[in-house]
Amino acid sequence: MSTSASPASVQFGVAGPPPQSRPGARWALAAVLLGFFTIMVDAMIVNVALPSIGRGIDSGMTGLQWVVDGYTLAFAAFLLSAGAVSDRIGARQAFASGLGLFVVASAICAVAPNLGVLVAARLVQGAGAALVVPSSLALLRETFPDPAARAKAIALWGVGGSAGAAAGPVAGGLLTLVDWRMIFFVNLPVGAVALVLLRHAQRSPRREVPFDWTGQVAAVVAMGALTYAVIEAGADGFDAGRVLVAFAVAVVAAVVYLVAQARGRHPMTPLSLLRSRTMSLTVAIGFALNVGFYGMIFLLGLYLQQAHGMSALATGLAFLPMTVLTSFMGPVAARLAVRFGARIPVVTGQFLMATGLLVMVAQPGDAPVWLTVVLMVPVGAGGAMAVTAMTALLLEQVPAERAGIASGVLNAARQLGGALAVAVFGALLADRAGFVSGLHTSLLIAAATVAVSIVATVLLRTQAPHQLPATEAAHA
Repeated sequence: MSTSASPASVQFGVAGPPPQSRPGARWALAAVLLGFFTIMVDAMIVNVALPSIGRGIDSGMTGLQWVVDGYTLAFAAFLLSAGAVSDRIGARQAFASGLGLFVVASAICAVAPNLGVLVAARLVQGAGAALVVPSSLALLRETFPDPAARAKAIALWGVGGSAGAAAGPVAGGLLTLVDWRMIFFVNLPVGAVALVLLRHAQRSPRREVPFDWTGQVAAVVAMGALTYAVIEAGADGFDAGRVLVAFAVAVVAAVVYLVAQARGRHPMTPLSLLRSRTMSLTVAIGFALNVGFYGMIFLLGLYLQQAHGMSALATGLAFLPMTVLTSFMGPVAARLAVRFGARIPVVTGQFLMATGLLVMVAQPGDAPVWLTVVLMVPVGAGGAMAVTAMTALLLEQVPAERAGIASGVLNAARQLGGALAVAVFGALLADRAGFVSGLHTSLLIAAATVAVSIVATVLLRTQAPHQLPATEAAHA
């Protein structure tokens, strides 16, 4: 499932018909495609290399969980305010800053001497990626003021992300044959080319957009503390002192975040938006879908190598049918939504994902690899179908001035779902004498979570945009 986010609105004042594109548009488009492709490759490439990383830095399950979740957590937390940052400093400048941060952090990951440095660099990678996603779309919006040209550019952006997701596992397997550090080194030349291309694009205008410092810090602390507590509970138990302290910190930070959003002058997540039934249920559905998808990727990347003894390359190839088919599900979901309404592809996608996960639970530990490869397909394709239709449904229902905030919250919830899935499932694997029993328990939890989201979708009754709460529109 590719990551998608919509930036805050960028207004253009033009006299007469707008030009198809600004000067340097081709350079900007090429830079955006390369940058987003790199981000999406990195989201998939690491899971295949986890066993090799564990051997290379002498890390157990807890450390490997942090290698994945360090990136995902930072991505989720900083997505909430990345659109505001992009508006404040300009889309082109924000894209360059985010991609530059991502490339530097990738270099540090590649030479990391130990687990601590690797995880810290992964956190920085995630922060850079969070800035790249909304700023890339904002840059396309201002570079292509003509709606038809902009639609083509955004379609190419989506294809680039899907291609990156599909290429990630195979690239991870190939590069890990040389050395696991190569999965991070590969980001350097691609990112550097994108930054060079970006120099030919026009600078973006800046806007005076307020920034919610209290909310952003509280969100980072709450998400980080919660994930830390779950991961460490797998190693030390839920009654360990540091685990209890981490849970307490997460609760306090969450309360601070909610107070900041309710009483702050410029909240990054106005609570009136969450009072929308469409918004709140969509966020819950997005969270559940990523629990299923990213949880499965994490589990099967380990399972195929540890239980079946497959190489990193063979594991990457095993993911290829799913990722390739997934990249084509966006147009399918769009056609279904036009013909039957958005809820039909959302429910269909959820059902496919839940069914695939449940059948995985039922298969024996010595099931052939080809069966696992087949069962991955409905999970990935169903998730992509549901996310595409769900995002379109949300953006149709929220007021236009809230689109950037709404998509940021949705994608942050999705990333948090993926992070917590890795934390919980890794803890189950570490706490079980048998790897397969822990795997099946994790997959069952994922399937149940998606099943609950199906119920939420059935309960979803959309409202007309003008009916949604808008009492805090001035903050958008």
